[in-house]
Amino acid sequence: MLSTACVSAHHNFNVETKAARLHDMSFTVRRGTHAVAEPADVRWLSEAEQLAWRGWIDASRRVLAATDRQLKRDAGLATDDYEVFVRLSEAEGHRLRMSDLASSVTNSPSRLSQRVGRLSRDGYVVRVRCDNDARVWWVELTATGREKLEATAPGHVEAVREAFIDRLEAHEIEVLASVLPRLVASLEND
Repeated sequence: MLSTACVSAHHNFNVETKAARLHDMSFTVRRGTHAVAEPADVRWLSEAEQLAWRGWIDASRRVLAATDRQLKRDAGLATDDYEVFVRLSEAEGHRLRMSDLASSVTNSPSRLSQRVGRLSRDGYVVRVRCDNDARVWWVELTATGREKLEATAPGHVEAVREAFIDRLEAHEIEVLASVLPRLVASLEND
């Protein structure tokens, strides 16, 4: 097992090596041997911006993969299933209009419809037609769905801690807690 200093040095080497490779790749793309016209207004990423961007991609993929493995192993659920459970559990009456649920999760409307259909067949949610507007469908978390969520949540929270929270310092979590919601809000209408 590597000491903390070795792990830190290894991590810094990997980050610096990746940064150098990314810089070389961007240089090759911009100045490669092929005659590629470069628009004058391209705003290439700086080295720090590349590290932030690629680090965010790599970290988010790895964290989501770790938490997804835990959900599948312990509860037979995908991350997207769990997201639907959480959104519904937090909503008033444990229900949301299908369109509101679609705008709050990361699935496309058609994929969400398939997911809700499967969760409905499993007894975790029900679809309810709106009394006032026949075009509107509600999705409601059932008692079975709430039980599944309550049974799944402790293990999932532990997986989130292991893969994400416990690997960061308190001030880093505060920065992310400030920055990420702002980023999400700025992208909501795109």
